[in-house]
Amino acid sequence: MNSNTSLSKLIPVMLCFFAMGFVDLVGIASNYVKADLGLTDSQANIFPSLVFFWFLIFSVPTGMLMNRIGQRKTVLLSLAVTFASLLLPVFGDGYTLMLLSFSLLGIGNALMQTSLNPLLSNIVRGDRLASSLTFGQFVKAIASFLAPYIAMWGATQAIPSFDLGWRVLFPIYMVVAVIAVLWLGRTHIEEEKEEGQPSTFGQCLALLGKPFVLLSFIGIMCHVGIDVGTNTTAPKILMERLGMGLDEAAFSTSLYFIFRTAGCFTGSFILRKMNARSFFAISSCLMLIAMVGLFAFHSQTAIYICIALIGFGNSNIFPIVFSQALLYMPGKKNEVSGLMIMGLFGGTVFPLAMGLASDAVGQSGAVAVMTVGVLYLLYYTLRIKNRVSVNS
Repeated sequence: MNSNTSLSKLIPVMLCFFAMGFVDLVGIASNYVKADLGLTDSQANIFPSLVFFWFLIFSVPTGMLMNRIGQRKTVLLSLAVTFASLLLPVFGDGYTLMLLSFSLLGIGNALMQTSLNPLLSNIVRGDRLASSLTFGQFVKAIASFLAPYIAMWGATQAIPSFDLGWRVLFPIYMVVAVIAVLWLGRTHIEEEKEEGQPSTFGQCLALLGKPFVLLSFIGIMCHVGIDVGTNTTAPKILMERLGMGLDEAAFSTSLYFIFRTAGCFTGSFILRKMNARSFFAISSCLMLIAMVGLFAFHSQTAIYICIALIGFGNSNIFPIVFSQALLYMPGKKNEVSGLMIMGLFGGTVFPLAMGLASDAVGQSGAVAVMTVGVLYLLYYTLRIKNRVSVNS
């Protein structure tokens, strides 16, 4: 495959990574819904928890679906579901309507994350996979950090002919989803065939019996728990400790994604020069330092620095863990991908625990929950190899 052909396939796939980032709008959206409807932290955190709940239900079946219809068609299906999820908030922001919208957003994203990462592995292979997945996360993070800005713009500007307020970000992202469907639909990508007969649901889950697969699964849970947790909790920390309003505090969510985006971009180059284990250790240590800072500091600058460190540190956790799992069992990419994306269920577990902890003792309780995830990632560092194989 020449470089021009590879690039023509890579660009629409990267646009899909951008669409994958739409799921991160749930953090800032849940804060606006909380303000609009007068919800408690526990009630508001149901929204991000609901989004990621569907990863538990749909990820493994999606891996099996890919064996039947292929990875590209599964990505197209995910974009169609995402389009529907973005259309609903145009008609209002009632509690039930937003629950339905976020449910569809979670289902679409579960389909997309399960199928898009192995689809990329058909274009970029071998040692370059981790850095390419990191670059995909960089593109995804662009959509993530733009979401709070678009929501703030919509909330503070009078938009002619529309009365959407912060919800204007939904139709804007909906247009991008349509473009992604049309572009990927016209792109042919040769997909590698799975080894042997397609696995059953039970056989997919049985792969968790392999210790390294299980460790990677929990690692993904911790990564996304920290990601969604910071996304939703950062504004609340500023409002609790400094008395900021939501529109001003929402910048902290963008700050997190700005540094996560920068981390993904630099990580795509660093991983070509530095081994995965060392880089993973540095990233985890940065997050641990930040968590200690969020317990100790009450100044705006110090809190912003901690949020930035979490964003940069958490930016490369997912692609390293995911690529390690795929390289461990290369003949079962669809099944392993489904299991790893099922680990995004951590985005349900962590916000629920953080909501209960913050209602009990304030936002420091939420930080304590995230710190547990960081400590696990430090442990996972010890199990990373530069290249792994189930046969080694």
